[in-house]
Amino acid sequence: MTEEIRYDAAAEAEVIQGEARTEADAAAVPGPSGGDGMGCHAGAAEMEKAARAAGKSEILDRYAKDYPQGPHDKPQSMCPAFGSLRVGLRMRRVATVLSGSACCVYGLTFVSHFYGARRSVGYVPFNSETLVTGKLFEDIREAVHEMADPERYDAIVVTNLCVPTASGVPLRLLPDEINGVRIVGIDVPGFGVPTHAEAKDVLAGAMLNYARQEVEAGPVQAPVSGKSDRPTVTLLGEMFPADPLGIGGMLAPLGLAAGPVVPCREWRELYSALDSEVVAAIHPFYTAAIREFEAAGRKVVGSAPVGHDGTAAWLAAIGEAYGVPAERVAAAQNAFLPAIKGALSATPIKGTITLSGYEGSELLVARLLIESGAEVPYVGSACPKTKWSAPDVEWLEARGVKVKFRASLEDDCAAMEAIRPDLAIGTTPVVQKGKELGIPSLYFTNLISARPLMGPMGAGSLQQVVNAAMGNKDRMAHMKAFFEGVGEGDTAGIWEGAPNLRPDFRAQHQKKLDKQARAAKAEEMI
Repeated sequence: MTEEIRYDAAAEAEVIQGEARTEADAAAVPGPSGGDGMGCHAGAAEMEKAARAAGKSEILDRYAKDYPQGPHDKPQSMCPAFGSLRVGLRMRRVATVLSGSACCVYGLTFVSHFYGARRSVGYVPFNSETLVTGKLFEDIREAVHEMADPERYDAIVVTNLCVPTASGVPLRLLPDEINGVRIVGIDVPGFGVPTHAEAKDVLAGAMLNYARQEVEAGPVQAPVSGKSDRPTVTLLGEMFPADPLGIGGMLAPLGLAAGPVVPCREWRELYSALDSEVVAAIHPFYTAAIREFEAAGRKVVGSAPVGHDGTAAWLAAIGEAYGVPAERVAAAQNAFLPAIKGALSATPIKGTITLSGYEGSELLVARLLIESGAEVPYVGSACPKTKWSAPDVEWLEARGVKVKFRASLEDDCAAMEAIRPDLAIGTTPVVQKGKELGIPSLYFTNLISARPLMGPMGAGSLQQVVNAAMGNKDRMAHMKAFFEGVGEGDTAGIWEGAPNLRPDFRAQHQKKLDKQARAAKAEEMI
């Protein structure tokens, strides 16, 4: 008989025994709207189901229409709320409050400060009890009442993340205004908004809707810079700071001026944006914002003044929208197109490039690269296809480019691996994969979209960085050859000697996998 050996008195501790759960007990356990309330582990489908049961069907249906997904579930992207959070943090005299799981709020604020935010983000914490009983909404209302100081803020943006949205926290019941401070409540759940780029549109659209109602109700504040003495064109979509100036210069011969850029930097710019008769959808996925402009009776023009052909077509479209005489449009084209053509041909790009990203300007960049001499067989964008992207799609497809909307990481990597370009421009994981393959690669967001793209100033802006990167192809090949076999497969990690390979174990495990695959296939046939 074996004697049990004990080292302390832990075995004498009383153990509380639970009761076995019945099917009825399991059905009674609350889902994500009434679970522990501290995470999103229920899965997107279950959280969406809970959100609809909690009364959020209308907003989820609108998101599904505004931001259609497919053919897969949705592109790989960071938390979409990062986009709306950045828009709020960039606006002067606007406070931001997040309602969500603590881990999500931590991640969002960390990334926002990493990207240059210099303001605090408000947070209303919760637990299972406050979430289920509705106390969370009361805490949010108390928080915005406490923050609503007209000396400091024009508006307070309150954002529901996944768990509060799934739980039906009703931000629509918050007051529209407290002490003269506007209250804007939005839901930005990861299971409803596909990408962080489109979340920018969620907040921009909500603010435009609020501002449009203010304009309809009576006089509003004039912009700090005053009202333009010429008709203006509102620019829709975030862009490099120098681009609006360049666009303004190209509009001047038409007797027009560049209006505000939406998303705006302060509340009063929203009024000026709505005051423009024409809106240029530089980024064509701002569906909610475009809906507000159209409700205000504004005309929307797609594409952008990028490259020679793009600038010529865009100036003509803007002139037509404003009824500018054809000879004046022709004069503006003649003033800028030769300079653009000269910049494009000054340092041409010779080579094949694959391009992918999630900013919404991928098609514009592809046009610029092609007119600079590059061959671009594939363009992938995480954003959806809209009617406002049609001019760019038609131009690219006429030149043999495969344009993939809602592109997944797998789509982008498969195109790069199949084409083996001289340069891959893409998101971080695409760039990582490209460098592993010895392909020179550039991160789209930091190195491409952070440059002027419009008009003569943008025509030659990409050539230097692109040619420099493509010039590193031999260096990349040398490095790949030097490190060949290191850190791959069985040699991954840190080894003091050669890894202890066991091909017999590997063959045995492969047999198990093959057997499981055959069984699964047999079940499908039944």
